[in-house]
Amino acid sequence: MATPPFDDHPPLTERVNAYDERHFVTYLRLLDAQRDGADWREAVAVIFGLDPEREPQRARAVHDSHLARARWMTETGYRHLLEPRLQ
Repeated sequence: MATPPFDDHPPLTERVNAYDERHFVTYLRLLDAQRDGADWREAVAVIFGLDPEREPQRARAVHDSHLARARWMTETGYRHLLEPRLQ
């Protein structure tokens, strides 16, 4: 499964944004990997195609920032999906 193009850090907005919408599946895959006890290095390699040996700082930043946003989606962001969209 291909991951859409990604930034090193997802945009941190108070509402769900277009980047979040493109990465719903990415977020779910990260949450599943964490639930299953996968090592972050394996998750970032499989989900983002990054080599944590060659780019350890970037790989960790990508993993951690996207996982944090995925958690935000499960705690807060999902509520915005239930509200009517503004045109």
